[in-house]
Amino acid sequence: MSNRVAFLFPLLLALAALASCGDRGPAPTKAQTAAPSEPTHQVFGDYELHYNALRTDQLAPEVARAYGIERSANRVMLNVSLLRRNADGSTTPVDGRVNARAYNLNGQLKNLEMRRIAEGPAVYFIGEVGISGSEILVFDIDAAPLDQATSFTVQFKREFFAD
Repeated sequence: MSNRVAFLFPLLLALAALASCGDRGPAPTKAQTAAPSEPTHQVFGDYELHYNALRTDQLAPEVARAYGIERSANRVMLNVSLLRRNADGSTTPVDGRVNARAYNLNGQLKNLEMRRIAEGPAVYFIGEVGISGSEILVFDIDAAPLDQATSFTVQFKREFFAD
């Protein structure tokens, strides 16, 4: 994988998250995006757990190809990362363990297997899940830095609109 793609992937995820914020009227040629209804990170003492979910068709084709992600209006990608909060206010990525599950409001469990991605100092975990039409998914995340016995748990939900 090229350095450019490795650098662009986290940036594209951040841009996709920002693009889904705010009030944009429906555009006839653009797919509707999932707007975050809750925070996208949580603080646990000296650590931050960041998370986001987006439709995989919002990824650039070369980024999806580089990471083996199927681009589709009927697929959602969960992205999770752990950061250590430093005394100076900055954060440092840390390696860890991440497990997640997803289910819809009917209680149907969705298969969600997380995989670890490391690029230089950055470490994050991604998983993909299918959706049927418009669906609200609930994500349960359990994460822990490798040097910690205690895990951090977060639950959040997002609404997705398939074409």
